[in-house]
Order: sequence, then C-alpha cells, then structure tokens
Amino acid sequence: MSKYTYFVGIDVSKEHLDYAVVQDGKVITNKRSNSTPKAILKTIKELEKQVKGLNIANSLFCLEHTVIYTYPLLNTFKQEGADIWLEQAIQIQRSLGVQRGKSDSVDARRIALYAYKNRKEARLWVPRRKVVEEIKELLNLRKRFLNSLSRFTKPIKELKSHGDTQIAKLIEDSCQGSIEGARKALASIEAKIDELIRQDAQLNRLYELISSVDGVGKVTGVQIIVDTNEFKDIREGKKYACHSGVVPFEHRSGSSVHLRSRVSHLANKCTKTLLHMAALSAIRMAGEIKEYYQRKVAEGKNKMSVINAIRNKLILRVFACVRNNKVYQKNYVHTLA
Repeated sequence: MSKYTYFVGIDVSKEHLDYAVVQDGKVITNKRSNSTPKAILKTIKELEKQVKGLNIANSLFCLEHTVIYTYPLLNTFKQEGADIWLEQAIQIQRSLGVQRGKSDSVDARRIALYAYKNRKEARLWVPRRKVVEEIKELLNLRKRFLNSLSRFTKPIKELKSHGDTQIAKLIEDSCQGSIEGARKALASIEAKIDELIRQDAQLNRLYELISSVDGVGKVTGVQIIVDTNEFKDIREGKKYACHSGVVPFEHRSGSSVHLRSRVSHLANKCTKTLLHMAALSAIRMAGEIKEYYQRKVAEGKNKMSVINAIRNKLILRVFACVRNNKVYQKNYVHTLA
C-alpha cells in the first residue's frame, strides 16, 4: 500500500510553476507560482491550508526532468524533506496515451494523475553530490565545445577530400583562432574533470573499477558515473543497457507481424555513442572481445549486431566490477574450475 495520500504534479517552465493535487484519482486543486525558493515555500504552505490533511510527509511530488529549470524547485524541496519523483517527459506522455488540449495547468494535472496511477513504481529522486553535479555540467560543456569544433573542422575536411585545397586553406585560416580556442577549452575541461575525480576517494575508486574494463576510456567511464548517479539510481547492468539504447526489443504480433528486433530510439544518445566508441576500441585490442567479434562476423552475423552485443558485454562487466568492488580480470578462472 502506498504511503502517500496526495500526489502533487508540477509543470516546470522558465517563468512559473503549475501545481495540481490528486487524491484518490481525482484532481482536487490547481495552483500557480513563480519559481523562486520563497514563492515555492509559500505555495506549499498555501496548499497545506487549502487541502485538509495535506502535508510534506504524506505527499509525493512528481515533475518532469527539464534540466536547469528544475534546480530551484529540487533544492527547495530537498531542504524541506519532500519525496520527489523526477520522471522523463516521454515516459509520462506515452503512459497517458492520446491527450486533447495542452496548457501548463493541464500538464500539471496529467503529471499528478501519472504519479497516482503509477505510485507503486515510484522512484524517489536521490540528489547528486555536488562534485558529481559539477562533473555533469563539465561533460555537457565539453559536448558543446566538441559540437562547435566539428562545425568548424568538418567543412574543411570535406573540401580537402574533394580537392578544393585552396578554399579549404582560406576557411581554415579564417577560423584557426576558433579551432585552437575550442581545443584549448576541451583540454582545460578534461583536466578539471580529472582533478575532481582524483580529489574524491569514492569517485576515484569507481573510475578505477570502470576503466579496468577493456575499451572503456576516461570520458565513457565518467559519463557512466554521472548517468547512474554513482550507481545509486541505476544499479543493474540490464537497466543501464536499456537507458543507453543498446538492448534490442522484439517487434511481433500474432503470426503476421514479425519484424527484426531493434534497439529503442528513446535512449541517451550521447551515452550510446560513447559506448559504441568503447566497443570499437575493445575490438582493436588483442583479447577475448576481438576474438568474439571476429568469430561472430565469420559466422555471418551482422557487424552492427555484433558491436551492439559487445556494448552490452562492456556494460555488464562494468556493473559486475562495481558490484563486486574488484577491477576486471582478463584471465579470470572460476574457483570451481
């Protein structure tokens, strides 16, 4: 039985917050406030006065993950000891099916109803430690600089490949400062991430365990730590594989519809790309992964399917290392053997 009597859905936007309260599957009130901590606290007190019996202890607050705009709300609720369910927007939308009309107050009601209907599967938000949050933002900044660098260098490479060396040189000279600046910024960001990990014993140990798996480099390892919130939010390799979009799902219905299994497009594409690069790196290394890849390709298996299987293998190995608190052993022999 759920410990919650009230389910508060909150639609978060840049300017304001919309609240909706659900009890026994029915929306009983709506409210709007701005997103400052003072206004949030005032709104909570107003809801407690307006709805008899409602308080922080018997309420579940559910909201969509809208990145930066959720920070004031999350920090305020954390200080008040509220239970928060931070859910992906696509998950709420798909669970509710076809919906008519859209506004912030309507979205708040939908979120509250989603929390009520799925209360048994509620996953409470565990805040990241400050150092992990800092690393997360540095990774995001790194990604933006990489995208900028690619926008500068890709046209130059394409022009050179087509033999237009004179035009390529003209463009390269024109944006050389920007290219060098982006590269220096990337080096600085990566140095700061290294320093933060080195100064934190817990992160240092996690990174040591993760990076012991062949193919898993620095950026991939750090991304896994951030994605899983130091393995607090995601503790199972299979769940992380789903999160990363490397698990193929069947597509069949009865006897007439039977399509090839495919991975989901609703996944963390950045992590999926990093895992793909990790798999390619593992294939180039001498060892069991390379032998596995060569054997499966020789059997006629699709190369991308084999690479996807390797991505899964890497994830399961990483989680096994963290679970057992042991670095990966390439030539491990089971004690029974």
